[in-house]
Amino acid sequence: MIIVRSPLRISLGGGGTDLPSYYRDHSGFLIAAAIDKYVYITLHQTFVQELIIKYSKLERVTSIDEVEHPIIREALKHVAVAAPHLEITSMADIPSGTGLGSSGSFTTGLLKALHTLKKNLIHPKELAEEACHIELNLLKEPIGKQDQYIAAYGGITCFRFLPNDQVEAWPLKIDQETLYNLEDNLLLFFTGYSRSASNILKEQDVKSKEKNSDMISNLHFIKDLGLKSKDALETGDLNEFANLMNVHWDHKKRRSSNMSNNKIDEWYEIARKNGAMGGKMIGAGGGGFLMFYADDKIKLRHAMRQAGLQEVRFRFDFAGTQVIAQS
Repeated sequence: MIIVRSPLRISLGGGGTDLPSYYRDHSGFLIAAAIDKYVYITLHQTFVQELIIKYSKLERVTSIDEVEHPIIREALKHVAVAAPHLEITSMADIPSGTGLGSSGSFTTGLLKALHTLKKNLIHPKELAEEACHIELNLLKEPIGKQDQYIAAYGGITCFRFLPNDQVEAWPLKIDQETLYNLEDNLLLFFTGYSRSASNILKEQDVKSKEKNSDMISNLHFIKDLGLKSKDALETGDLNEFANLMNVHWDHKKRRSSNMSNNKIDEWYEIARKNGAMGGKMIGAGGGGFLMFYADDKIKLRHAMRQAGLQEVRFRFDFAGTQVIAQS
């Protein structure tokens, strides 16, 4: 039995510049933070000559090629696992399609479990690269790389995405007091909407490939905001960080008409009038979680609860994707 957990994430600045259609021409930069909400992968070797795969569906097959789940199928091939005689189960603290990077966490967690089964040691950088290879290169998903990298590394981490597809990663230089204040004053609220990130990101991907000037200018601006957010966090200026969140959300909405809707805009305004200094939608947009930085958390929690939103409390995760049980 092998159990792996892989953290979900929140974006703190620069999100959207991690898509190949942008960074291969201009380089990308963002800050992401892993949180203590996880995707769990369990592997169990069985005596039954079949692959048993449990997620939102149940699959029982006798060969890897028969596996319907595309990520599981490609991961099994990539790691060259001798199947069958294997049961794979996945669970998550948060539903998929909510903007916290669950697909990337799932892929890194699965690969970590399969490498552990094969007794392979794997560095977080290599783990993230393999996860990106499966999702972007093999499955052709129009997504970025931040989810796989922050899940593998954990912590609050800066990533630079280079035109040659290499990724540089280093921890944000944030002092303990700022870290604790950031952790205490960031609040997540579930909108009740789930959506496919691929649908929204595809629009950005197509426009970037077409060299659409508005889209490229928007992403240039977002990248610059990411660098400013890095400076604000490293100097302990959380008021400025909160303000940059608002600017980010305003510009992010311009990338797609599907990024927000009347209800999300209404909730955002309620939050801003009730203690939230800054806020934005996490992930590709269109649903999932609203994140706010608040100076009056009690007032904000009360207002959001009255508006019908559920808070999900979290702490930062500094371990990344890891094996938590093996027998």
